[in-house]
Amino acid sequence: MEFDLFGLGNALVDALVVLDERELVQRHDLKRGTMHLVNDGRWQDVFAEVRTDDVEMHPGGSCANAISTAAHLGASSSFCGLVGTDSLGQTYEHRLQAALGGHHHLVRRDEAPTGKCLSLISNQDAERTMLTDLGVSMNLSPDELPLDAIGESRWLHVTGYLFTGGSMGDAALAAMDRALHAGTRISIDLGDTFVIDHFRDQVEHVIDRYADLVFMNEEEAGALAKGHPLDAMRKLSQNVETVVTKLGRRGSLVLHEDKLIPVEACLVEALDTTGAGDAYAGGFLYGLTRGWSMHRCGRLASEVAAMTVGQVGGVVRDVGLLRDVVTRHEAAEA
Repeated sequence: MEFDLFGLGNALVDALVVLDERELVQRHDLKRGTMHLVNDGRWQDVFAEVRTDDVEMHPGGSCANAISTAAHLGASSSFCGLVGTDSLGQTYEHRLQAALGGHHHLVRRDEAPTGKCLSLISNQDAERTMLTDLGVSMNLSPDELPLDAIGESRWLHVTGYLFTGGSMGDAALAAMDRALHAGTRISIDLGDTFVIDHFRDQVEHVIDRYADLVFMNEEEAGALAKGHPLDAMRKLSQNVETVVTKLGRRGSLVLHEDKLIPVEACLVEALDTTGAGDAYAGGFLYGLTRGWSMHRCGRLASEVAAMTVGQVGGVVRDVGLLRDVVTRHEAAEA
């Protein structure tokens, strides 16, 4: 196997700034605490007002956050996505390469700007108001995929955002077909209730045909089942080996081979909840690549997610601290 984990997702530069955002949000007619899909022009207008503040730039997108987290923990990892040839694309490439220890399978094109997400994080209550310009990120085509690397990896990780149509959706299906036939296991994070509400048939088809592992939060599980999250977990477990539901401060539930495993949360004071679910997925996947028990995978995932919300940004950047956590869990698992 070439990599423990291979990620395919929308490559979005995360621009993060902590401030008293209330007046800015109101003036730009934004709804506080929500994500707004915008074009490049509107994104740049709002970014121009905060760019002189302490803005942090990181290679983001849900899948890239999870893969980078697993790489920091010690998994050999790579990521494929599409960026532009602009300065943000260069920033994304350089920082992703550093996060993944020199590996990546990014594709660059000059037809549109690099995708990006501006997170206005309240310094009062850590609430996030986000502006997302997908840019070129959704335009990756199947013939640009590194199919050999996908087929030689142990796990392929994707998110539900890819199944909203366009050429990236076609690329995701091609990648999962390659993984399925090569024996590469497939992990899917549902990502958002929007995906389930608007693309339910496609999501259910992809899960039934391809998924070995599904991550979802409580709201996504409820939307999928149109009822109690446990109903969704039981339904998915008919075709999926492992189903994980993240419950925030109440921890998480892992359903594996008909056994329901509760996992306790690690509680911290939240500074920024960006990427907490992605960090959980990265931690859980790392544990799976090491053959850990389901409960130990969940405990590591919870701890990494807690570390993430205690900082600004979706990926814990203190690699030494992460490796210390892994060492402690390895000793407990032995």
